[in-house]
Amino acid sequence: MSAVGTFGDVRRTLHERLLRRVDSLALDGISRAERRMRVREEALAVLREEGHILPQGALAKVVNEVSDAVVGMGPVEFLLKDPDVTEVMVNGPDDVYVERKGRIERVVDRLFEGEEAVLHLIERIVAPLGLRVDGSSPWVDARLPDGSRVHAIVPPLSLCGPVLTIRKFAVIPLGPNQLVAFSTIGPRMLGFLAACVRGRANVMVSGGTSSGKTTLLGVLSSFVPDGERVVTIEDAAELRLAKPHVIRLEARPPNVEGEGEVTVRDLVRNALRMRPDRIVVGEVRGGEALDMLQAMNTGHDGSLSTAHANSARHLLWRLETMALMSDVDLPAAHVRAQVASAIDVVVHMTRRRDGRRVVYQVATVDGIDERGDPIVSEVFAFRPRLGPDGAFVATGVVPRLAGTLADHGEDVQSRWFEPGVDDDDPHAS
Repeated sequence: MSAVGTFGDVRRTLHERLLRRVDSLALDGISRAERRMRVREEALAVLREEGHILPQGALAKVVNEVSDAVVGMGPVEFLLKDPDVTEVMVNGPDDVYVERKGRIERVVDRLFEGEEAVLHLIERIVAPLGLRVDGSSPWVDARLPDGSRVHAIVPPLSLCGPVLTIRKFAVIPLGPNQLVAFSTIGPRMLGFLAACVRGRANVMVSGGTSSGKTTLLGVLSSFVPDGERVVTIEDAAELRLAKPHVIRLEARPPNVEGEGEVTVRDLVRNALRMRPDRIVVGEVRGGEALDMLQAMNTGHDGSLSTAHANSARHLLWRLETMALMSDVDLPAAHVRAQVASAIDVVVHMTRRRDGRRVVYQVATVDGIDERGDPIVSEVFAFRPRLGPDGAFVATGVVPRLAGTLADHGEDVQSRWFEPGVDDDDPHAS
């Protein structure tokens, strides 16, 4: 055969032939790049055997597409390679979106030929991890080798077909100066938070989904002194701390037999026995909140974590609720007092309509009032109506925590808290 009817015919034929031959390629145990090269070589051999003649550009396209389908992420591989894409959302075979530079965009091209193609991709992702997705186990959380986070949910729970969400993470994490340059945080605000971390305050980062909580947590962790032993605990490992003494712990879901689960709460309890200087919990979601609060209140200060919430005060309410979800029967007033005494600083983040992430509020928790409620003092805030892009401001509140940080040897400058726009160097004299 010297020509082909359609480009799609060649791709389908090549894909089918490769799937039949790929087991003989001995792809296990070799690098991703080597696997891809071998699949490309096999694809060219199949094309020669079939007698297909394609223009050079079309040949490279079909070989790359089939290679992606066999050893890569198939139709979404090119999206995952795009450095501007941070999330890929497959809402069934005919509806694919991406988050690019903070904005959600629909992918116009049809990437999947049907639900079976999406299910096949999900299976290829989770099967090597000892997981499965089917009618009896219709959802799964997983992590790719590059650290990307994967969630899949299938019918009957999903009414639009199999749904796949992949959250990418930067190869090189953002640093403090980049957050200031991107107008994610104000310089005086950053200086105060850096002093909080160095001075061993307990800091919680709150916000909604994709508001930048994990990114900020990583930046704040960079202020931990190098000589300290840090234990990180995550449901799906995302943090990459550039510190010399870091122990990374990751929760584990149950296997296909429903056994072997290790929860974040299990890991928090184990971490307390590992002589940590700092405990960093990637996200608090349930009963582990009580263990974390008790650790903060019994000498494990300087802890860092994140949680979903709508404001600093709402975060404290959520922590109380999550702590009450534990198997320890405690009065609500007692738990509320533990929250108020454990948490020193709450940093609330939000994502604006233009995709920009900003630190919306930095508040300190200054004990409890006569009614037993936490006293929350807003120290810094983002004012969206100040100027064309909004502005970070100091509210004029000097937190009681400033004196504690100074006692710990931190250079806490009174000018940081002078009311006004936060647009100068926090270390200026």
